[in-house]
Amino acid sequence: MSFRTRGVGAVIAAGALVAAVGSVSPTAAAPNNNSVAKLTKAVTLEGVVDHLEAFQAIADEYGDRAAGRDGYKASVDYVVAELRAAGYTPVVQEFEFPYFEENSELVRDDPATSWVDGRDFLRAQFPTGVPEGTATGVVVPVDFADPPVPDMPAGAGGTSGCTADDFAGFPEGAIALVQRGGCGFAVKALNAQAAGASAVIVANDGRTGLVGMIGDAAGLEIPAIFVTTQVGLDLASTPDATVTVTVDFAAETRVTWNVLAETATGNDANTVMAGAHLDSVQDGAGINDNGSGSAALLETAIQMSKVKPNNTVRFAWWGAEEEGLLGSEYYVENLADTALDDIALYLNFDMIASPNYFFGVYDGDNSGGTAPAGFIPAGSAQIEDVFERYYTSIGQPYQDSEFSGRSDYGPFIAVGIPAGGLFTGAEGEKTAAEAALYGGVPGASYDPCYHQPCDNLTGAGQDAELYAALEEDYDLVGNVNAFALDVNSDAVAASIITFAFDTSTVNDVSAPGRSHGAGKSLDAMKNKLTR
Repeated sequence: MSFRTRGVGAVIAAGALVAAVGSVSPTAAAPNNNSVAKLTKAVTLEGVVDHLEAFQAIADEYGDRAAGRDGYKASVDYVVAELRAAGYTPVVQEFEFPYFEENSELVRDDPATSWVDGRDFLRAQFPTGVPEGTATGVVVPVDFADPPVPDMPAGAGGTSGCTADDFAGFPEGAIALVQRGGCGFAVKALNAQAAGASAVIVANDGRTGLVGMIGDAAGLEIPAIFVTTQVGLDLASTPDATVTVTVDFAAETRVTWNVLAETATGNDANTVMAGAHLDSVQDGAGINDNGSGSAALLETAIQMSKVKPNNTVRFAWWGAEEEGLLGSEYYVENLADTALDDIALYLNFDMIASPNYFFGVYDGDNSGGTAPAGFIPAGSAQIEDVFERYYTSIGQPYQDSEFSGRSDYGPFIAVGIPAGGLFTGAEGEKTAAEAALYGGVPGASYDPCYHQPCDNLTGAGQDAELYAALEEDYDLVGNVNAFALDVNSDAVAASIITFAFDTSTVNDVSAPGRSHGAGKSLDAMKNKLTR
């Protein structure tokens, strides 16, 4: 497909959203797109965006596309219908998973702020009980860093809240704000409760990220949450503001699904797999994360429907990735040993169109030195080479993306299957050097709507000033960078068709392989699973 940095947005914006959820958009009869040149021409930006519009329509109707909810089931139905229309015989693999519905909140009245669950804070996860409820009151910092400093060094929390003396004079009904460090989370929470706090907020102590609070909190009856270092410093800077802490969640077992489809011909003993997770987080359309990867993979599969590759190509859309890679993990764990041995490599596409993008390639040769020794399966470096050669061929820059196993390739590399993939960034901030290479806004997140409701095609809820700044360099369609999506959809197609015909650089299996086209069926694919 051709691509351009400007002018694409108006074309896409003119397209009507799919009206009927689960309906099949017209699928043109794909020619034999059996080369990189043919397939990348056939996989168009417009075709990929058609699928994104369908995912947005589903989210508009059901509220989101999260695993265990109606919007995810509709997403599965849409992918299955598209695959069948293209001539595939897809398999829907059902599995159970622990479903949590999070309705917890952290809100301040002045300055008015509503923090994001899962990004800015987490409810407590004490194994001895997680009290639910709502508390409203003034936040009182307890032995907190004074004055709070934005660049507080890691481990600077001291022993905030570790003794009853820390709470001397604590006002009844206020919300206690303590810092991580010096003693267990449960000790801090129970001390706050004993002092008359209506809720407790534990802030990180200069370290990044969120952690689930652990420890023996038997007897705890007040809501407890954990917040990032920055949120803690923000709360401590407005001690007279009224804050509401709500801990509310549901936990049960539900079912969800993976969708699998494979080419009608090819060497089953040398199967190339390519996957993307289909689910969103709750309360969001999940258009970049990961409608982008799912849509590009689906359009590639459609345009490959008449290809007769040397190697079987199996496409996968994973469920419950956002709950901890559960769909891909279930698939790998339940493959028969022989079927597992038949997988030559796995390609993963998760978040490939971030609005403030970089072109990231999984660091299969560990040139960045971020993976421990022995972590990356042999052959992964050769997969990285294919992506890098493609970017070079079209004159685009690229860089290493950490090979961490934190997406659906994790279960595959855990059993020794070489892997690779693409990533355009999440909550991390773009550097000045990256902005010089790719354009965009340095210091802003690659995806400012990561895991938020504003990850959509409509633009609803997005930071108008930031997105206007991004549009000085890019065509954006809601939270999708049209240029990055265009380029990476081609990179998806190019990598899959390359390995469909030859995996010899990865596993020394020479092409052509033997064909098993005559015997492929729904039952044959199901029999590859142990249960």
